Amino acid sequence: MKMLKVTLKRSLIGKPEKLRRVVQALGLRKINQSVIHKDVPSVRGMIHKTCHMIEVNEVSEE
Repeated sequence: MKMLKVTLKRSLIGKPEKLRRVVQALGLRKINQSVIHKDVPSVRGMIHKTCHMIEVNEVSEE
């Protein structure tokens, strides 16, 4: 299964609460923090909502 490395690149200051919750659900708290998720539709939807704030890279399963 493909894995996605998601990194927070923009601050959450001044962003709507709904957007903050989506970023928190991805497991991101600080700028430049990265997490790895499976490539599933639910994660893809969260990535789509926050695409202007995060960076996504494909990584091989380790």
